[in-house]
Amino acid sequence: MVLSLRKWLSRILFVVIFTLLLLIATGSYRWLVDVIAPVHPYKTPKGEALKVFQASPADAEKGSLTDRLRWFYWYGE
Repeated sequence: MVLSLRKWLSRILFVVIFTLLLLIATGSYRWLVDVIAPVHPYKTPKGEALKVFQASPADAEKGSLTDRLRWFYWYGE
């Protein structure tokens, strides 16, 4: 069995270059997501902001089965 050093070095070089490009691509993707992503939608508002709507779980339990399903799909509760 003959082992070619040149072939193994080219394979190692390929793996190193592939790993570097993969790290660059994932890092740039994370950076892009951070730049494009909106501000956290559930954080407490600052200033004179008012909370306009507050869901009441008691209202969902009073309705019919279809109302309860609609409530579940709409609000995820």
